[in-house]
Amino acid sequence: MEIFSKSDIGLVRTQNQDDCRFGVISPSCAWVVVCDGMGGANGGNIASASAVEYISKEIEKMYSDELSKNELSTLMTEIVSQANKAIFDMAQNDVELTGMGTTCEFVLVKDTTVHVVHVGDSRTYAIRGGKIKQLTEDHSVVQEMVRRGEITAEQAQNHPNKNFITRALGIKPSVHLDYIETNFIYGDVLLVCSDGFSNCVTTGDMVKICHENRGEGLTDTLVEKAKEGGGTDNITVAVVY
Repeated sequence: MEIFSKSDIGLVRTQNQDDCRFGVISPSCAWVVVCDGMGGANGGNIASASAVEYISKEIEKMYSDELSKNELSTLMTEIVSQANKAIFDMAQNDVELTGMGTTCEFVLVKDTTVHVVHVGDSRTYAIRGGKIKQLTEDHSVVQEMVRRGEITAEQAQNHPNKNFITRALGIKPSVHLDYIETNFIYGDVLLVCSDGFSNCVTTGDMVKICHENRGEGLTDTLVEKAKEGGGTDNITVAVVY
């Protein structure tokens, strides 16, 4: 199992508030965390960096090959819940950090199972053959409008309120997390990204690039494609295969 990631400031922002880290625990187990921060001059990058640091440290410390699927899902959600509390407490103790928060995609692949803990509008996609599936659902105002049938998915792509999210780490003392589980077979590619990537690259291009590239060349090409698509936000992408 291999993982590669890349984070880029993009073409418009003056600061990169995304953060990303990954680890390979064994030949059949790997994890990645992608966070997209928001809030204040430094709040966003502090929130995302703090979440990534906390989650990375805890999974490396607490993971065991003996964990069952249920135990692993419980561990992952508990780690992210504790990261939420740590960021919230940090903001309560520093007025300059008030309101800071971050999205979070925490993905772990063990043997033939993908585990995802998700909050916010960063995304995890699964590519198999020529097909791509978005495993996560955005926690956003616009996604709520799509769910209620007020606008179409196509209209949501360019909606002016597209960046308003309804859930994030660090905003409240506790947070409702989504947990997703799916299977993973040889040849699959998992693509984990911030919205600065998914807003600027079509799913068709994601599939094409993942089929034609590997390694650092793959993440480099994905980031460049997002820049070609406007590069309007920080761009972070990680691939697992």
